[in-house]
Amino acid sequence: MPNAIDIDQSARGRPGNSAALIAENRQLRDTIQSLEQQLDWFKRQLFGQKSEKRLIEANPDQGSLFEGLVGQPAKAEPTDTITYQRRQGKKPRSEADVTAEGLRFSADVPLESIALTPAQLRGPEADQYDTIGEKRSYRLAQRPGSYVVLEYIRPIIKHKASEALISPPMPSAVFPGCIADVSVLAGILVDKFAYHLPLYRQHQRLADAGITLSRSTLTNWVKRSIALLEPIVDAQLQHILQSRVLAVDETPIKAGMQGKGKLHQGWFWPVFGEDEEIVFTYSPTRATQHLESVLGDSAGTLLSDGYSAYDCYAKQRDQVTQAQCWVHTRREFLKAEQLEPEATAEALELIAALYVIEQQMRDKDLTGAQKRDYRALHSLPVVDRFFAWCHEQRQRLDLTPSNPLTKALAYATKREAPLRVFLSDPEVPPDTNHLERALRVIPMGRRNWLFCWSEVGAKQVGVIQSLLTTCRMQGVDPYVYLVDVLQRVSLHPNRDVIALTPRLWKERFAKAPLRSDLALKQSDSETQ
Repeated sequence: MPNAIDIDQSARGRPGNSAALIAENRQLRDTIQSLEQQLDWFKRQLFGQKSEKRLIEANPDQGSLFEGLVGQPAKAEPTDTITYQRRQGKKPRSEADVTAEGLRFSADVPLESIALTPAQLRGPEADQYDTIGEKRSYRLAQRPGSYVVLEYIRPIIKHKASEALISPPMPSAVFPGCIADVSVLAGILVDKFAYHLPLYRQHQRLADAGITLSRSTLTNWVKRSIALLEPIVDAQLQHILQSRVLAVDETPIKAGMQGKGKLHQGWFWPVFGEDEEIVFTYSPTRATQHLESVLGDSAGTLLSDGYSAYDCYAKQRDQVTQAQCWVHTRREFLKAEQLEPEATAEALELIAALYVIEQQMRDKDLTGAQKRDYRALHSLPVVDRFFAWCHEQRQRLDLTPSNPLTKALAYATKREAPLRVFLSDPEVPPDTNHLERALRVIPMGRRNWLFCWSEVGAKQVGVIQSLLTTCRMQGVDPYVYLVDVLQRVSLHPNRDVIALTPRLWKERFAKAPLRSDLALKQSDSETQ
């Protein structure tokens, strides 16, 4: 079979067909080049590293990890004997026993008793009452890594004069009649959405611990808990939209059924504000309408990647300035590194120089006008040199439209104005890396819970992830936060719901948070 060179040579002897054959040859070359690029991309996805960092030559002074181990016998590690002693005095319970609240647990489950004393027995008329019996109620609680059943011992007292029977009420639960302590509800949410432990695995862990619950019960607890937190996320979003610089991105999620055996493709649109807060909004589409419904008439700078929906939204509003990400521009050039190594290296070196300057500003702790002036003095010449190089490269006659370098140059030059915004505004970062780090919880979760059964479930995932991710950014323990807020939300005035967002909760309530009954009992036993 003749190759491309043979076709070129034979075409010169046939002037009538030479132009058509040469054009066909070029088309075939472009097709082969495109297929090779796709094959290389699939190989990188399957076998290559995903990091965008460029390869660095090995340090000759660094020794091998296994150097000197060959031929040496393995040393026997000392072993420690660990013994366990079960706590004495546990009340024997039958696995078939069911409490009045519907809670089932085996005899191996630790039982903690909490004695409740009526106010009548502590008052001046305490001698007017006799304790004639006890009521025992049970509620499931959780310690980190273990489960405990709380036994509430409530004495039944009788007033001597009126012979009225009185018993102290049970402490209020997060939901009326719920057999779960707030420690369990917070633990399930943190395990599923912060540590990506699906509910079916948590159900297995409960069964291994001797607790008998249905899977639907866990799902119901999660749904009802997130519903209580939804007004807090709404208040947090309203505060984020007041930021002068907003970072927005989108990431896909499978949510709901589109047809038989097929899931619908939905999207999370995270919105990142100036005060280290984030909200994951859900949309069934990737259209601009979702940006319009969420952002509304927000004014300021919109920082994003090169997706056309952001450009469309910004052009419709005079009060919005669009800024775009240099890291996404850099990724376009990385795609051309194999075919155009020299040209790609020049582009990457110029972009890397911008980040060296950003690091220098962080080291010098520059802010405000000082930061703007430093960028004008050092970053502006680098940006000018980069775009001049891009325009020069686009004049090359050997670059075909299918060449990835051609696409990278077009991507950068088309977005020159948004890429320059960070030079004049010191509050605008050069990229959306901070937002991409925060939204990693969504793709990490997809590896565990894979998809959402419904779009309502996807919205609930966005609600809880908004709070948990913001807790991480604010330095707040998500478990402590949820234990407090799930109890406080029913007592807190609706007009001040913004105070329950992690940013303000850290200032107002973190020093003395509400704790679960299990934590209170444990602290009481430690002080005694």
